[in-house]
Amino acid sequence: MTEIIGVSIPIIISLGVFAMIVLLRRMENQEKLKMIEKGMDLNLPKKENNNTGTALKFALIAVGVGIGLLVGNVLDVYTPLKDEVCYFSMVFLFGGLGLFIANKMVENKRKNEEKS
Repeated sequence: MTEIIGVSIPIIISLGVFAMIVLLRRMENQEKLKMIEKGMDLNLPKKENNNTGTALKFALIAVGVGIGLLVGNVLDVYTPLKDEVCYFSMVFLFGGLGLFIANKMVENKRKNEEKS
């Protein structure tokens, strides 16, 4: 019985992802058709690229996770805390700190660009 479940889970997940993609594409197509019926312009100006700082955010999260793993290891070795608590708490703490710093840096950059 467990073999059947083990084999059917990847199949069900694959079918679910495929169905979701098909339904999303169909909904987008219906939305465009409704816009055409109402006489709306489909070539609306795209939103400006809001990816400023994406690489910075990813890099600082990665650095934060790395520091979190290092601090978690130090806590695991030198304190009586359980290893799961040490690693997970430090990874989330320092990863979140890295994301916070990245957001502040992007915010400061935008403020400087608006001033000039």
